[in-house]
Amino acid sequence: MFQNIGVWDWIIMLVIVLVLFGGKKLPELSRSLGKSISAFKKGIKEGEDELKKGLEDKDKN
Repeated sequence: MFQNIGVWDWIIMLVIVLVLFGGKKLPELSRSLGKSISAFKKGIKEGEDELKKGLEDKDKN
């Protein structure tokens, strides 16, 4: 997905983000993004665990 993005593309995106949000908001945005990713991963893990448990219960019956 990001294979075709070069260094200059990343620099331009960073400048745009800095202009839109400002330097003071970036740590807050990064923190909330990290929390969102963690919650998403946790949800995926819980879904996989429930699916495995359901399949194991089905095999027992």
